Amino acid sequence: MKTIQSKYDVVVIGSGPAGLAAAIAAKKEGAEDVLVIDRDLEPGGILLQCIHNGFGLETFQQDLPGPSYAQRFIDEAVGLGVELLLDTMVLDITSQRKVTVSNRFMGIADIDARSIVLAMGCRERTRAQIRLPGFRPAGVFTAGTAQRWVNVEGYMPGSRFVILGSGDIGMIMARRLSLEGAKVERVLEIMPFLTGLTRNYVQCLNDYDIPLQLSHTVNRIIGKNRVEAIESVQVDERWNPIPGTSEIIPCDTLLLSVGLIPENELSKKAGVRIDPITGGPYVDDTFQTNVPGIFAAGNVVHVYDLVDWVTEAGLASGRSAARFATTVRNSEIRHIPLVAGENVRYVVPHELDKDNLANGEIRLQLRVKTPIEAPTRIEVSDGENLVTRKVEPYARPGEIITLTISPRAYDDVQRAGRLVVSAVKR
Repeated sequence: MKTIQSKYDVVVIGSGPAGLAAAIAAKKEGAEDVLVIDRDLEPGGILLQCIHNGFGLETFQQDLPGPSYAQRFIDEAVGLGVELLLDTMVLDITSQRKVTVSNRFMGIADIDARSIVLAMGCRERTRAQIRLPGFRPAGVFTAGTAQRWVNVEGYMPGSRFVILGSGDIGMIMARRLSLEGAKVERVLEIMPFLTGLTRNYVQCLNDYDIPLQLSHTVNRIIGKNRVEAIESVQVDERWNPIPGTSEIIPCDTLLLSVGLIPENELSKKAGVRIDPITGGPYVDDTFQTNVPGIFAAGNVVHVYDLVDWVTEAGLASGRSAARFATTVRNSEIRHIPLVAGENVRYVVPHELDKDNLANGEIRLQLRVKTPIEAPTRIEVSDGENLVTRKVEPYARPGEIITLTISPRAYDDVQRAGRLVVSAVKR
């Protein structure tokens, strides 16, 4: 495994469409080092299991399947020199932009970032989150789980399905399962309107004669070891079951397509402010959160209809993150530390802006550790070359010593990575 650096201009968390786009844009905007971290074994995010077409109509003016859309960005990112750290969990992010990661090669490691792009995407709501009553038999899955099994792993989760929710993944899976020979008995939607795209309703339900019942939900799941049936019921405007409307629908599998939740546990750890409506971070027009240097884009902010829009947001956030990182890097180069050297307890200021020396002398104040009752050289060097010096008749811990760096030392200071202040007997 390639050794990673301890510090990067931009660290992107998530290698889906938003993360890849952000990394590419950051590189093109001038970020020197860009690292993408993902817990999966390969980049691409959810696109890798979305083998249906409908991707790239706006970005490429082409109708592509998900993996093909992802591959274009993977190839471009790798070609630009973006580093990928895969099969890796991000354990923590701090407001100082320190990222703690863990994998089987590195153990636990810290990575410093000049800027961060949050692109973790979203997750599906589960049965527990919508409080479906009944036993807990096998055969209850989220639509995304079923999609991965069928499209990536090659497994059929059942043969006779009911789908709860008219979200896009649920409708797309209704079509996909039908193509694999399964029977989709019904799609139930608790809302009085469709919650997914109209085009998916037409292409995935209408074209396959799959019934959709609005203002209906699952009242209970029937079966102890495996789903045997579900009881559907019509609901009123307050989602209360309407008596006399229940129906038993035999099936062996129930798929849930009941909404997506932006993945923001890491965002909260970093102190990012979360919008209670979207479930994602508050962002400004550059996609920066309330924490300076931390940006967010894609479904981690709010759930988009089209992957092209996710990509657009990723590109914008990546450009912004690169600009922020460049500013921080330039500041780091311009500001150098003042280090307490031989027999010096401390020196103030702790660092200096090298450019300020052009405007006049810079005054340093220090205290020694132990007294020298003899002429004492107070020296400032870059560790090897002398920048300036002053001779004091003595040096005592109880008395502050003042030393100035003259503009005449401007060129020496510009070449220095740090300045060491020492107090030695003459």
